[in-house]
Amino acid sequence: MTIIQRQILNGAIFSLCCFVLLSLLFFTAFPIAKWSSLWEEKIFDLPFIYIVPSISILIGVSYGLISGLFWQKQLNSVEMAIRELEKGKAISAEPHSVPEILSIWKKIDKVQKQMLEQTKLSQKLANERAEDQEKRIQEMVSQERNRLARELHDSVSQQLFAASMMMSAITESKASSDDRETKQLRLIEETIHQSQLEMRALLLHLRPAALKGKTLQEGIQELLVELMQKVTMDIKWKIEPITLDKGVEDHLFRILQESVSNTLRHSKATSLDILLILRDDFVILRVSDDGVGFELDEEKTGSYGLQNMHERAIELGGSMKIVSLKNRGTRLEVRVPVLAGEGAKDD
Repeated sequence: MTIIQRQILNGAIFSLCCFVLLSLLFFTAFPIAKWSSLWEEKIFDLPFIYIVPSISILIGVSYGLISGLFWQKQLNSVEMAIRELEKGKAISAEPHSVPEILSIWKKIDKVQKQMLEQTKLSQKLANERAEDQEKRIQEMVSQERNRLARELHDSVSQQLFAASMMMSAITESKASSDDRETKQLRLIEETIHQSQLEMRALLLHLRPAALKGKTLQEGIQELLVELMQKVTMDIKWKIEPITLDKGVEDHLFRILQESVSNTLRHSKATSLDILLILRDDFVILRVSDDGVGFELDEEKTGSYGLQNMHERAIELGGSMKIVSLKNRGTRLEVRVPVLAGEGAKDD
């Protein structure tokens, strides 16, 4: 039963009770000689005993309807404010003459301020941790990657090159022999050549994963352009220039890296769409593919990669949502609120 229905019913019952009580008091104080006169006395051609209770009930119903509509409007405004607050949107307190409703609005405004302060603190801590962490590990990671790249280049890459040269010489010397043997040798030569290409790609990837002084837009574009040169996937993107704190940019870039990595390893997709925009004081990062998808309740949805992306989004005061359908692709969307002073587009 809705609040309007309850108010109408309560008003009708209350008015009828008041009528009965007042009638009893009146007839007790001023008894009538014949009770049958209540049926004989008429108002608008209707017996007195019918018309007066009916008017009382009508008045009660009218009052209940008006009060029900009033309270429903007050409660709807409070409910709408809570929904907006749940979405992370800013709300402004509305003037109310009812002290109880005004008190609720004050509490909602207080909660909103606390959430804003918490978001500011979370992003500030994320920014400080990102800067400190990058300073501490950037040099170690860079040195280790460079060492590994040098070792691979000096050993495996050189050995593959030598094997390729030897296979070329053997193939040339066997050119006039059995065609079947020659085809097998050429297949081995092509395999070695492909391994060389894979090794070059691996050496190219051995670099620090952080933005390293680039903006988020520059880092994403560089990552995607390089990715296009190494995979046959159709990659499209729309990246708006958005000015954000270093910590926020670093978290979003790492979320994108993890998401693209998952797509390459698991999705078997042929196309990938990347979107980074600023809308309604929210930074929206969306990664979509047309791959095989997965069931969200499967065990792999709790994997370290997805959990890490979710924690990064929460750390920024934002949220992450994944929509995936079997054989129809996957879409990951991260929404992070932009605080005052952030989000200004570059000229």
